[in-house]
Amino acid sequence: MTTPDLDPDLLKAFLAVAEHRSFTRAANQLNRTQSAVSVQVRRLEERLGTRLFQRNRDGVVPTAPGDELRTYAQRILALQAEAVGALRARKPETVIRLGVMDDYGTIVIPPLLASFAEDHPEVRVEIETGLTATMPAQLGEAYDLVIAMHPEGHGDGALLRHEQAVWAAAKSYAAGSQATLPVALYPPGCLFRQWAADALDAARRSWRLAFVSRTLAAVEAIAAQGLAVTVVKAGTLPGRLRLLSDRDGLPPLPGADIRLHRARDLSRPAALLADHLQRGISEPATLC
Repeated sequence: MTTPDLDPDLLKAFLAVAEHRSFTRAANQLNRTQSAVSVQVRRLEERLGTRLFQRNRDGVVPTAPGDELRTYAQRILALQAEAVGALRARKPETVIRLGVMDDYGTIVIPPLLASFAEDHPEVRVEIETGLTATMPAQLGEAYDLVIAMHPEGHGDGALLRHEQAVWAAAKSYAAGSQATLPVALYPPGCLFRQWAADALDAARRSWRLAFVSRTLAAVEAIAAQGLAVTVVKAGTLPGRLRLLSDRDGLPPLPGADIRLHRARDLSRPAALLADHLQRGISEPATLC
């Protein structure tokens, strides 16, 4: 047996009749005809399977079930009004789409988003991490803001800081002892993968691609287990890895620029977030 539907319009008609003890006066209050109100009350009685009113010398009065329903009807309509009022009063949520490199997305960006959220709780930031080479081309479609890595001295957007690409491995790893160096890197399209291959080939260092993953965590885990060396930014060198150098028989790597790209016609909240990220990430002018 299904639970009957207590339609708010039927409950309003019921309460009006109960308050005025008259179908006529209830119809006037609701700006309906008496017959319409009578039909609504009868429909409610049919759904509940009980009479809600009876007539006596004082007019139309609720039956015992009608008296019991009155309290519930008032609570149901009050809760409905509260829900509608709360939703109408709620400020519309602004969504900002941010694309960023994996390491910055897990290390640099979270505390900046936390401080931004304190002043702008109505803003929701959807962050996507991964290879950023193609993200700036998708500004306005997939992203509102992109923080991307570029070869040093290249790329548009606002320069946030310089980063140095470095070799890294487990703290006990001896890269110089490997005849063929195992390397853990990212998929094609990643600058670090291209730079590592070019540098090793130029130095005539024998190497093999031992592990490939899109995620920093997976590549870092392989390197931390001593299974391969990898390439990271000096500014986000994971704590469980150590920096390698030419003393380990590895060639130097290029530097990179971290740049902020903005879509055209940004909303005010997105522009505020862009300014906040730029202030939080940018190096002092003397270092740039």
